[in-house]
Amino acid sequence: MMDLKSIDIKYMRMALRLAGKARGRTSPNPMVGAIVVKNGKVLSRGYHRKAGEPHAEAVALAKAGKAAKGATLYVTLEPCSHTNKRTPPCTPLVMQSGVKRVVVAMIDPNPHVSGGGIKALRKAGIEVLTGVLEADAKKLNEAFIKHVTTGMPFVTLKIAQTLDGRIATAAGESKWITGEEARKEGHRLRDRHDAILVGINTVLKDDPSLTTRVPRGRDPLRIIVDSKLRVPLIAKVLTQRSTAKTFIATLDSMPKDRLDKLLDAGAEILIVKEKSGQVDLKHLMRMLGSFGITSILIEGGSTVNASALRSGIVDKVVVFAAPLLMTGADSLCSIGGKSPARLSNAVRLHRVTSQWVGQDLMVEGYLRP
Repeated sequence: MMDLKSIDIKYMRMALRLAGKARGRTSPNPMVGAIVVKNGKVLSRGYHRKAGEPHAEAVALAKAGKAAKGATLYVTLEPCSHTNKRTPPCTPLVMQSGVKRVVVAMIDPNPHVSGGGIKALRKAGIEVLTGVLEADAKKLNEAFIKHVTTGMPFVTLKIAQTLDGRIATAAGESKWITGEEARKEGHRLRDRHDAILVGINTVLKDDPSLTTRVPRGRDPLRIIVDSKLRVPLIAKVLTQRSTAKTFIATLDSMPKDRLDKLLDAGAEILIVKEKSGQVDLKHLMRMLGSFGITSILIEGGSTVNASALRSGIVDKVVVFAAPLLMTGADSLCSIGGKSPARLSNAVRLHRVTSQWVGQDLMVEGYLRP
């Protein structure tokens, strides 16, 4: 017979799976799942589908109706106690539902909420348990957590390379280093992020569309880092139809006539601070964060990859390593610039995981413990 702790873990895991169904759809809100359980039976389920739609608790409790009285509510994030522009707070709904117990995976990091919802529930006489599968809940909403606590987007650097760290031959050939399954996973990553960022060299060399090619996929906002405004007016990021806008991050010193032409072509222009003659990536992240962008996927080339790591904006690295050896110092390394003189200054990844995606090895790690 299962003990209460095991039962709580079982239902919280179900709630987390529910929440994950809305990956890439809730920004700038978190993904949240909720389940109402009574006498060992699931009465109802709900999850937050996208920003502006009802919260998970509201959906689950509405489905349960009067049967929720005396039940346990499992929710992956602390019920909110404040009113935002589009949806009412969930804490009053929970109290009015008659549930006797609420199990929460993690406290809401939003300073407008943090602990307030739980305090209100306990004051109303409802038993509240927190921290059930907390680590899983935090990983699920890592982008939301960073954005709501710092104002900056969560940045993932994605690299597709050979086993010896190369992304193109000396002649520039790069299609395709990784296999079809890895490329599909790359598109799923695009679908889950608010925005995708590349440098101008990638646009000039590959002319990518930067769209998402998965069933029912969503195109991320496209960001081109182009300090000298070299992006061609016929580039796919400007001419290929997409539901996503294209932002070009550049410097204030660029000629107005060139800016006007790009604006006429449908691009949005972001004037960013200069650092060493280039776009200041940290300033760019602050700008994008202020727009409500919570997650960014970098699919840059060697130069952008190096600049992103040096600037300190990267939170996570995802590497797809193909079972190929390019050999030769003249092929293009996945991360450019100068290497550190000492091994102790190398970038060390934490919480590293790996899995096979087709014939390629996908390695994921975080830049901070």
